[in-house]
Amino acid sequence: MEDLLGLLRIHIKRGVNLAVRDVSTSDPYVVVKMGKQRLKTRVIKKDVNPEWNEDLTLSVTDHLHSIVLTVYDHDTFTKDDKMGDAELDISPYIEALKMNLEDLPTGTIITRIQPSRQNCLAEESCITFNDGKVVQDVVLRLRHVECGEVEIQLEWIDLPGAKGM
Repeated sequence: MEDLLGLLRIHIKRGVNLAVRDVSTSDPYVVVKMGKQRLKTRVIKKDVNPEWNEDLTLSVTDHLHSIVLTVYDHDTFTKDDKMGDAELDISPYIEALKMNLEDLPTGTIITRIQPSRQNCLAEESCITFNDGKVVQDVVLRLRHVECGEVEIQLEWIDLPGAKGM
């Protein structure tokens, strides 16, 4: 059993301009994977700009440093179609948590991560200190698809008895 550091809450906000996989629309849902964990959001019918506003919570251990997020189009009778995927490196976020920051004004930006060819960021991602918590807002550009972005936010949850940072 690896050392459990704590929980990572991934708030799946919305999809923007997702690919059309049915006749004129799609029924999208998101699958988030980290290591052997796999979680998914509910399906939103007939919407290429879905608002999920759903929280998925992953257990984080020492060696897990990236999350893979895949969007699928739910089909009743056939295999669900893929609508792109994105990978997010959570190392900068973990590093920010390790700083053990306290008493910063809400909205203080700790780290900025620039979009590059090596990541799936659609725009600059900021790790900020908000109401005593370290959060990261991310807009991911989906790969292997003609269009689409997914907006998420990371938030750490300390577990009593977990190793912590």
